[in-house]
Amino acid sequence: MICIREFLNKDAKEAAAIWNRVVEDGVAFPQLETLSAKEAEDFFDAQDFTGIAYDSETGETVGLYILHPNNIGRCGHIANASYAVKADCRNRHIGEAIVKHSLEKAAELGFKLMQFNAVVAANHPALHLYEKLGFVKLGTIPGGFYMKDGYYEDIVLFYHTL
Repeated sequence: MICIREFLNKDAKEAAAIWNRVVEDGVAFPQLETLSAKEAEDFFDAQDFTGIAYDSETGETVGLYILHPNNIGRCGHIANASYAVKADCRNRHIGEAIVKHSLEKAAELGFKLMQFNAVVAANHPALHLYEKLGFVKLGTIPGGFYMKDGYYEDIVLFYHTL
């Protein structure tokens, strides 16, 4: 069974490995640089919430998400999140579990909306999941994401009322 708990500093190495794989793949996260274990500890600690998904039977860390404001001040009630699932654990509904958890956690923290600014249009599993979970598509930005192999892919914006 997949369970989700708050990030602890002892998770930094495994969390960095999962996060860095997505960065290195170059098809979903905007970051260009990977995180060392120390940088990961600081980065994940700095979020409003970092969730760690783990297999309750094996204890294996299988995914994570970060949750923080999408903006500041008068727009600070809108959350943003990023999700990463361990590459060899994909297609097990872990992404769905962490997205649902992030929506609940965002509401618990007082956010009113969740907004995604840059879902890569070629990330069909993510697009399908967000639509399945009731996210509303706001529109598409042509060529908004620079793919690792050198071309520009569209990005899709979504929101979900909490």
